Amino acid sequence: MLGSLELAYLGDAVIELMVRYRLVAAGVTGVGRLNELSKEYVKASAQSKALENILPELDEKEAEIFRRARNNSKISAPKSASSAEYRRATGLEALFAYLYLQGEHSRLDYLFDLCYRDVIDGKKE
Repeated sequence: MLGSLELAYLGDAVIELMVRYRLVAAGVTGVGRLNELSKEYVKASAQSKALENILPELDEKEAEIFRRARNNSKISAPKSASSAEYRRATGLEALFAYLYLQGEHSRLDYLFDLCYRDVIDGKKE
């Protein structure tokens, strides 16, 4: 098993890929527009907010993975997010990496849809 920060590192890429895929699938065009929109979803503050949509849905193991990463003492927040936001985002990333590595792709899709349920649809411009 990877450490919580290594999971978060991997989870960052998982979330980025899922966001990019969903934006393209939603019909968003133009690389500049795609980059602009994807940044809205992958920044720590957005991930922290999106997390609120799934916390009640997490099972015991998922909640444990999230908490372990969120509570890691080696986390230092960037200037663009509060410490609490960054810690919560780190936990979300670790959870998504864990599910990805476990091959739980349907669960990953389900939680992703809950996280961003009202956001990606409607960004087609």
